[in-house]
Amino acid sequence: MGDWIIGALINIVGSVAINFGTNLLKLGHDQREKLSSINNSEGNEKFVPKSVMHFQTWRIGILFFAAGNCLNFMSFAYAAQSLLAALGSIQFVSNIAFAYFVLNKTISVKVMVATTFIVFGNIFLVSFGNHQSPVYTPEQLIAKYSNLVFVLYCMSLVFVVAFNHYLYRSGETIISNSSKDAGTYWRTMLPFSYAVVSGAIGSCSVLFAKSLSNMLRLTMSSRYEFHSWFTYSIVLLFLCTAGFWMARLNEGLSLFDAILIVPMFQIAWTFFSICTGFVYFQEYQVFDTLRIIMFVLGMTFVFVGISLLAPDDSKDGSSTADDSIIDIDRNGKMPMEETDTDDSISFVTSVKVNAKRVLSKAKSACSMSLGLGESTISASSVLAMPMVSSRTTGFRGIGNDRPKYVPLRTTDWSNL
Repeated sequence: MGDWIIGALINIVGSVAINFGTNLLKLGHDQREKLSSINNSEGNEKFVPKSVMHFQTWRIGILFFAAGNCLNFMSFAYAAQSLLAALGSIQFVSNIAFAYFVLNKTISVKVMVATTFIVFGNIFLVSFGNHQSPVYTPEQLIAKYSNLVFVLYCMSLVFVVAFNHYLYRSGETIISNSSKDAGTYWRTMLPFSYAVVSGAIGSCSVLFAKSLSNMLRLTMSSRYEFHSWFTYSIVLLFLCTAGFWMARLNEGLSLFDAILIVPMFQIAWTFFSICTGFVYFQEYQVFDTLRIIMFVLGMTFVFVGISLLAPDDSKDGSSTADDSIIDIDRNGKMPMEETDTDDSISFVTSVKVNAKRVLSKAKSACSMSLGLGESTISASSVLAMPMVSSRTTGFRGIGNDRPKYVPLRTTDWSNL
């Protein structure tokens, strides 16, 4: 059995474990809400609901979630990044079984068609993907950063990020000024540019995770010293990009309606994860014309399946005109959060206030990512694009009380 098969199997098991753990996290929150509802209906006003961590289902879910991430991390030492990044979509298939048997959800025809696309896409990706699994030394990994193709890719990535960030800021200003009169173009472009920036930077965590996993495998099979400046640099970069991705994922779900941002996040994450590994590890060298065509076809099938799994706007509940009263400013703050900064406030005080706000957002993002927050969403894996909230796939909704970006919450949204 080739190493790439071992890596693929480990990755599949890890993705299924992450998905199963996320479903158990949801069950834990559902049990907590059900207990609270029963006590409220009985008129027990003094009842204080326990933390979700007291529920055994939630604790078991955390264990599965952590084990799945560890398995995914291990898998990168044995198989190509472009192959494993695409295989992460297998969790969509396993989610159908969990949603039906564990959560007792009804599986619609649309979801079954989407699952079929994903299954066939993964078959193409596995059959025609890169089947090599070399072990690189730190010197080889460092040298790959100076590879001309990778340098050009990084430059193009910087351009893509800068351009889409500019589009997002411009669209944000235009929509804020025009409110309901904003065109369909900006209503779609705003979440798209947000997702592209998030996926382009956040998916780099997969590259650094594979590098770390490669060095761990090298350490176990030779006398290589794991402690080095390169190792710690990769760890730092991994934490930064992974933290960026988790924060953007949670913030994006709170700013935009899930009907568009969910598939955009998932497609951007998968696409950039594949491209980064494809270029950095030069996985394209083993591809001929046929394999390129079939691999692209497999990616297309997966992306179509992911798009079909987007939450159904008619089922999840469309926004009413009253929802559009909520407004946020350019920095994503609610009107009640706006503060009139007095000119007499010192620079040091302003820095402290901004630092506290950033730390608060980071803490909130990490808490929601692990299912610890009161307003929870699906757990977020930094090694595989996580399943995010979708009523059609059995995952926990993000809640109608969570503020959305106003121009995307108007009654015209349902016409898109």
